[in-house]
Amino acid sequence: MKDVIKHDNFIGSVHFSPEEEVFYGKIEGIDDLVTFEGDSVKELKAAFIDAVNDYIELCETVNKSPFKSYKGSFNVRVHPAIHKQVAYKSLELGLSLNQFVEQAVSEKLEKYN
Repeated sequence: MKDVIKHDNFIGSVHFSPEEEVFYGKIEGIDDLVTFEGDSVKELKAAFIDAVNDYIELCETVNKSPFKSYKGSFNVRVHPAIHKQVAYKSLELGLSLNQFVEQAVSEKLEKYN
């Protein structure tokens, strides 16, 4: 994992501004913009946790799901040679291209969980 922190199933991006000498980030995977910052790693983590807790509370108040909803479709760009290999292999296996890619992504996710 790189440049992220986690709390209660939320992920926050982490950046550093050398000009302002501050760590900062935003909560990822939500429909709103919620940012946080701190002068140290300890302060950044505390600010992130506070931001998440405040956001959860706000969402409960307005009866809104805190997490972004996903449609289940996205565009993926790959090298044409890989595209050809995937298309041929999915045909050989009797799968649609979508089924093949979904299985491949699921297998990769299992590896990291």
